[in-house]
Amino acid sequence: MTLNNFYCVILAGGKGRRLWPCSRERFPKQFVDFFGVGRTQLQQAYDRFAAILPQENIYINTNEAYSDLVHEQLPEVSADRVMAEPIYRNTAPSVAWAMHRIGRVNEDACLIVAPSDQMVLSEINFKNNLLEGLEFVATHDCLLTMAVKPTRPEPGYGYIQLGEYAGKGDIYSVRTFIEKPERDFARMFMDSGEWYWNTGMFLSNVRFLRKSLYRLLPSVLRNLDASKPDWTIADENAFVKANFPSYPNISIDFGILEKSDHVYLKQCDFGWADMGSWHGVYEAIQKGDDDNVVINSDVYLEDARNNIIKMPEGRLAVINGLDGYIVAEEGNVLLICKKEDSSALIRKYVAEVQMRKGHDFV
Repeated sequence: MTLNNFYCVILAGGKGRRLWPCSRERFPKQFVDFFGVGRTQLQQAYDRFAAILPQENIYINTNEAYSDLVHEQLPEVSADRVMAEPIYRNTAPSVAWAMHRIGRVNEDACLIVAPSDQMVLSEINFKNNLLEGLEFVATHDCLLTMAVKPTRPEPGYGYIQLGEYAGKGDIYSVRTFIEKPERDFARMFMDSGEWYWNTGMFLSNVRFLRKSLYRLLPSVLRNLDASKPDWTIADENAFVKANFPSYPNISIDFGILEKSDHVYLKQCDFGWADMGSWHGVYEAIQKGDDDNVVINSDVYLEDARNNIIKMPEGRLAVINGLDGYIVAEEGNVLLICKKEDSSALIRKYVAEVQMRKGHDFV
């Protein structure tokens, strides 16, 4: 299988609310140089795949509100490889559109769909795992998820139970998928050795995706194929703008991973972290004194431990007596809350703040 048949779709259309307040709806986390390394999360994701696949085979899925940010941060990506949705509809419709466009270019295409907010510790292992997975889906009509062994009982992730060996590499059928279990169940899953974290990275070929997504989703892009078989990119963009809201708000996890009999996982060893939540960032970053994580910030700490802190440039934080907290400030919002299970808390805070104070605070 040639590399020319391998494609990547980077998902970069989310509002990034799990990292609020440092990630805002007008400028979400994927477009932020969160760690002060000179590249945003989107740019780092692009760099990772551009080192493996032909650059012309990398597509960016985003929202219309962020298309200018994508072009500004990735000027090397041509306009026909940026798909900007008019309305948020989760991952299944996003993948359906990517499959539709890439399938027109290459009917033998195999895709990896990947979020933009992830950390990979071993680029070499990632490349090997990715290419092995793409080779598998090139000859198997299935959905293959890249999975890693859990390192903690994290209730905010999806868990996948190992099934039968597929006969090739570190690939197994998926027995069960559980999304965001309670912490006690997550601990049981981790201790059993049979369960893996779902990284949110999926691989498949265009044929299987077309069959699965057309069965799952209402007829939208198929109508374009029927009415104008010789459609152009401009035709497709205009059609999506007018018809994309017809899609339901449904994820690949729910639509295919939980329902199809043709789902596999690949055991991966590239060192993975979800950089889309405060707790995920805390677990991924090297700890300082007293297990504090200070992100590109000026901080004076005393009798403080197990915290994650991010302050704006030019601000000094003096912190005493905190244990296990998030301290994050951006613009007109300062957040101080317990770190454990913070994703659910932050979703609640964002909703309440938006209702009470208005859109400018989220």
